[in-house]
This record gives sequence, C-alpha cells and structure tokens, in this order.
Amino acid sequence: MTAIPSPERTCIGTVKGPGETPHEFTFIAPDPERRVKHGEFVYFLAQADGQERAILGRVTGRLPVRIFPDSFMADPAVPPETVAGLLGYDSDARELFQITVTVLGYFDEGLKDFVNPRVPPLGGAPVYIAEDELLAQVLSRGRKGERGSAHIGDLLSREPGAVPVALNVRGFTSTHLAIIASTGSGKSYLAGVLLEELLKPYNRAAVMVIDPHGEYNTLQQMANLPEFREGNYKPRVRIFQPDQIRIRIDSLTLADLRYLLPNLSEKMHYQLGRAYNFAQRSFRNGYTLEQLLYSVRQVADGRKEGDEEAEEDDPTTGGLIWRINSALRGSRIFHDLENLELSELFEPGQCTVIQLNEVDRREQQVIAATLLRRVYQARIATVKKRAGRGDRNYIPFPVFCLLEEAHNYAPANADAVSSDVLKQILSEGRKFGVSIGLISQRPGKLDSDVLSQCMTQCIMRIVNPIDQNRIAESVESVGRDLLKELPALSKGQVIVSGASVNTPVLLKVRRRHTEHGGEDIDAPAEWRHWFEHEQAIQERDEALPISKDVPREDDGTALWA
Repeated sequence: MTAIPSPERTCIGTVKGPGETPHEFTFIAPDPERRVKHGEFVYFLAQADGQERAILGRVTGRLPVRIFPDSFMADPAVPPETVAGLLGYDSDARELFQITVTVLGYFDEGLKDFVNPRVPPLGGAPVYIAEDELLAQVLSRGRKGERGSAHIGDLLSREPGAVPVALNVRGFTSTHLAIIASTGSGKSYLAGVLLEELLKPYNRAAVMVIDPHGEYNTLQQMANLPEFREGNYKPRVRIFQPDQIRIRIDSLTLADLRYLLPNLSEKMHYQLGRAYNFAQRSFRNGYTLEQLLYSVRQVADGRKEGDEEAEEDDPTTGGLIWRINSALRGSRIFHDLENLELSELFEPGQCTVIQLNEVDRREQQVIAATLLRRVYQARIATVKKRAGRGDRNYIPFPVFCLLEEAHNYAPANADAVSSDVLKQILSEGRKFGVSIGLISQRPGKLDSDVLSQCMTQCIMRIVNPIDQNRIAESVESVGRDLLKELPALSKGQVIVSGASVNTPVLLKVRRRHTEHGGEDIDAPAEWRHWFEHEQAIQERDEALPISKDVPREDDGTALWA
C-alpha cells in the first residue's frame, strides 16, 4: 500500500520515540475527542523499499502525561473545570496522553500481508488516524459480497458499517476454524452469521452442523429471503432430528464398539476384537446385530463344534452379549440396515443440521466420529479416484463440518472416540477438502492439540483464567494486548485472528438475516404467565355453577364438585 496525500488525512499526535520493544513506538496526543482508543489503527509516513508508505500500527497502550492536579478534585461538588478557571489554568490543554503503538507495517498487495520495514518513526513526525477506506482495504482478506468472502461484522472502533470485516472463506476451510466464548457471549449467534455467509449465492457451501441443543432450526428461513437467492439458486437446509438419524451397525469400528459398551474387562476387550474381525471376514457385504452376536459366540473360548449355548456357561461371552444387546438392541440410532447416506448429508448449497439433543453423550460422540470418519474416507477415495460417480463414497467437492460444544467431542485429558477422528482430520483434512469448525464455551476443557490446529480464531468474552491461559497457549496469532480485552468484551464483540484476516481485529458481529434459535428462556416471564393462567382458570371455575357431573379444569387433574 502506497501512501497517497489526502486532504482528509487527520494528524492526531506527534512521535515521541521508541517503545519498550523494537516493534513499538510512542506518540503524544491531546485527544480531546477520545478517538485514540485501545485497538485503534494509526499510521506514520516513512520511506520503505524506495517509496513513501503509510506504516500502519495498532494502539496498545494509553497513559496520561498531563491531567488535572489532584487538588482540583478535592470537592466532588465543584467540577475541576471550575477550579481551573478560577486559578487561570489553561483548560483547553489540561489533558495530554502518551500512546503506545505496535507496528504492523505496510500492506504488500503481492504478498497479501503486512511487511514491517523495521524503520522506527522519526521523533516529532506526525501520526495520523487511519481512514476508513484504508482499513477496509487492508484488514480483511475478503471483500463484502465477493466470492469466497464471509462478512461477519464491522470494526468495533469505527461507526457501524464504516469498516466491514470479511473473512476469507478459503482461509478457514483449508486450515480450520475455532469460535471460543463464554456462555451468553454470542458464539452461536456468530456461528449462525457464518453459516448464512457460507450459504449465500457467492459461496454455496456444503456444510454439516453437529447440533447438540437444537439451536439451528431457524436457518430454514434462508430459502425464503432475497439475500440468499440468485437466479435459480436458493439454499437448502435439511434437519435430521434424533429419531431420523440412522447409523448402520456394520459402519461402527472396533473403537466405536468398545466406547459404546460399558465396563468391559480385559478378556471382554480381547473377545470383542476377535468377534469384530470374525464378522468383518465372514460378512463382507455387511452384518446385522444378530450376526455380530453370532460372531461373539463363535470366538468364545472353549466353544465346541455345534455348541450354540456355550455363552451360558462362559461368563465373559454372556457378559459381552448382554452389553452389546443393552447398547444396540432397540436403539433408535444404530440400525441393522438403514444408514444416513453421504449424498443426503452433503451437497453444495445445502446446510445439514444433525440434532443430537436428547441423545446420550457417548452416543453423540460415536455418531460424530462415524459421520466425520465416513466423509473423510469418502473424500480420500474421491480425490485418489478410487470412487466415481454413482459410488456411495463419491463426494466430488470440499465440505465444512461445524461442531457445537466441541469440548464434548475432543475433551482434554479424556479418551473420547471422536477425538482421534478430529485430530486426524485437523492435521490431514486440508489435503482432501474436509475442514472443521469448532465451537466451545470451555477452551480449558478442549484438547490443546485440537485447538492449536485451528488457524482462524474467533474469540469472544472469556472470564475464566484457565480458559484464558488455554487460549494464550494454543492461539499464536492473537497478541497479548488483545487477550487482555477478553474479560471486557460485550455480547456480540469478537476478536478475529489467523489465516482468514490480515491482522487480528476487534469487531462487532453483524445482525443475522434469520432469527436466532439459541435464545435463553425468560424464566420470570414464564413463571408470571403460568401464575396468571392458573389464576384465570381458578376464577372462571369459581364463577361456574357447581355440578356433580362436570369436572372442573384445573392443573390437568379432574377435580369433582
């Protein structure tokens, strides 16, 4: 970016000297309008690579160097300006601040990144507030409304809409995404905004959402909104509720089975492994629950030819069969023949929501692991041309998978069957077009290896010190100055950093086009509504003539006069 003289350029201060580190400097500013906030962007002019350039920096510190004397505030009833006037104090120059700036550099269009010239500003050089147009050009890697962009909000330090911030979709769909926030900070709202952007006509993404709380139903409204329609295109949202989810038993791996079955002894682990391998060899076209149980009996220790009741005398076999029946027989999820096909789940321009509310935690983890494993293997088979059109494992386009409550699927210091699948996709998925988005309110409970492999981060208010430390350890692209902002962020404010933006930015999330499905219950309103409703019923019943034959309506119980 080459600096171009502009009559709108506003000088706000004068360089004082270098800061505490080589990439910092300080300047002095009166700032009566309070324009130089923490996180604001300023620049100075310097020669770099043979031409004059605007060297951009972010404000990271602010200290007063001249303020009212303490004695002016001795009487709370008398404003210090009044005292200053009586004493002839120059009230127009009463405040002066030393501002610390971290240098980002000038933006190089060829590199698509900031270049720090390592040239400190000269003492006495003017410092300018960065213009809106300048920031709109250099902060975002995408442009609002352009193909491959995701406009999620506006720069917080400027007027709404003045500096839109658009993520580069390619950035987070190749290197993964994390949305981290405390409860009530707006993380699900931000996820909804992101999904809206992915389903707009200029992206038309193939997306799957693992939704353990049923918060994404309202995305169906997209099909009827003009913002999402272009020509013959309109997005499709498919929602699979728990009673519609089907996982074939023969698609479960040995690790899945071991995770689903509680309290297996070492001997049971061994026998289950033998039975699983026997079923894989014997039933190459797939097997049912009964065939899996048959395999358990076939590999039982001490079983004699033709002895079908051996399990009754073998406690290991009997216990293993009992556990398999308890976990799989009668399950509404795991089925002998039915399966969610990948062609149902993934299609460009489609968002598939897998609702797992009312599903057991371990079953949730196995479902997520199975679906992620299948789509990952399908993408490998497609990319390596082992699967073609018409094959069940043919997925000829990249996919994006978003996981709510990600700490349940990759917990720290715990062995979940979904953790290994996630780690494999996060480390290798970019080569095959499988990208992951993680949403969590407890980064301290999220596996650090998983979090560190998400190269785009959206971080909202975090108060818990353990969670703050986990972010500082796992997220390299966020500066310490911005991490200090985490406890003070308001709802809907987010720090975005990493591969999808040119530099970490603090922004306000835009309004959603669709309604938000994750609103909290208004308990006082519902209590009052229930009380008023019950009181109205009681007053009505008291006004009715007493009858021996007609029951009164009350709280659902028939009360006879």
